[in-house]
Amino acid sequence: MTGTIRKNDLIDSVAAALQYISYYHPVDFIRAMKAAYEREQSPAAKDAIAQILINSRMAAIGHRPICQDTGIVVVYAGVGMDIRWETDMSLEEMINEGVRRAYLDKDNPLRASIVADPAGARKNTRDNTPCVVHTRLVAGSKLHITLAAKGGGSENKSKFAMLNPSDSIVDWVLEMVPKMGAGWCPPGMLGLGIGGSAEKAMLLAKEALMEPIDIHELQARGPQNRLEELRLELFDKINKLGIGAQGLGGLTTILDIKVKDYPTHAASLPVALIPNCAATRHAHFTLDGSGPVYLEPPSLEEWPEIHWDVSAARRVNLDTITREEILTFKPGETLLLSGKMLTGRDAAHKRIADLFARGEPLPPGVDFKGRFIYYVGPVDAVRDEVVGPAGPTTATRMDKFTDLMLEKTGLIGMIGKAERGPAAIEAIKKHKAVYLMAVGGAAYLVAKAIKSARVVAFEDLGMEAIYEFEVKDMPVSVAVDANGESVHKTGPEIWKKKIAG
Repeated sequence: MTGTIRKNDLIDSVAAALQYISYYHPVDFIRAMKAAYEREQSPAAKDAIAQILINSRMAAIGHRPICQDTGIVVVYAGVGMDIRWETDMSLEEMINEGVRRAYLDKDNPLRASIVADPAGARKNTRDNTPCVVHTRLVAGSKLHITLAAKGGGSENKSKFAMLNPSDSIVDWVLEMVPKMGAGWCPPGMLGLGIGGSAEKAMLLAKEALMEPIDIHELQARGPQNRLEELRLELFDKINKLGIGAQGLGGLTTILDIKVKDYPTHAASLPVALIPNCAATRHAHFTLDGSGPVYLEPPSLEEWPEIHWDVSAARRVNLDTITREEILTFKPGETLLLSGKMLTGRDAAHKRIADLFARGEPLPPGVDFKGRFIYYVGPVDAVRDEVVGPAGPTTATRMDKFTDLMLEKTGLIGMIGKAERGPAAIEAIKKHKAVYLMAVGGAAYLVAKAIKSARVVAFEDLGMEAIYEFEVKDMPVSVAVDANGESVHKTGPEIWKKKIAG
């Protein structure tokens, strides 16, 4: 019988699914993270995984985003050729309306991160549309939807190459993964696309990330084809790199690697590698004409009860901190921050640099002297919240501004996620500053430490405006100390040797 798909059924289903994945991790991910937590031997990595799991459970209970970066929406639509439609909109228009409603939901607004005119003004569209839609005509009268909300930190680490047919895919992947750094917030999944054409390989890699985590089942039964052999080989060798959770060094860098392939030209070997972060978000549903689909929430029993002990952490008062005090911070040390800090991301840093270039002062109320900056773009607050989920963004994007900020503003510390590049580390060492790392993928947990928030400059930038946060016991670790020692360099080196031993 021919199915009739109604406009509002699709719109409502897309909106509901996007809300769902904003605060519910897939159950397979929770189970894999729990297993990784239980076997992890690196204290820093185990602490990071603990924060991610605690944050995940809090988001599930509070129905608030797992991560402040609520992603660019990617939709795969398998459209049955026998479908009858009741709509005055195109398929993409209906899907985008679902995205719009999800991201503007008053009870759980999601962060609008999409900018139009990407090579020019980069103006925020304010509702996270348009999304990216891939459509395929399939047999039958049903509409099959797979959607994901892909964070920028992981998407930015995507890799592609046109290898020679005789080249080793394994060697290429093992070369690329360390180059990805920690900005994709490991541990997570990797999608590997092989073959087809350039764009097909990328599409295969992204599609692979929508599949469930099942590497341990594969290990138990053994491989049945070449792709399964490749998965097992890569899973083992990547985790032996010792990169670990958040790049701090440890036993688990990836929870799984998925591989899809497609026939290709005899002269070609296109390969694509795309990571999914610790805020992996995707859902699958089918419309058959019987109405909208609302996904079943997972049981809270799926989340482990974790006692997170920070009793040994050093407490730091940001309102009285001095340069002499930060000289005593040790690489890898856990700190609990209290007091006031300013925020700023790419757009704010660019405006500050432009002001200095024109010889103009900073906006009123913006004084970085002796203070810390937090690289963050928070979600809007709801109800009695001070601020919405407010986890760190990838710090390397601010590397080119670091020397300028430390030289011109009197800034003494920075907070973000992932590693810093050589230029930023050199600037930190030169100015005797410090870089602290908050856990990516723990945005709701971090937000609970923020006791007040107000916009102090560049309000037109939306989530990229400069805020002043007052925090109480915000958990961070020392990632680059005043001497330029980086735990993202030393940690993986130590654990790679330990694993090899």
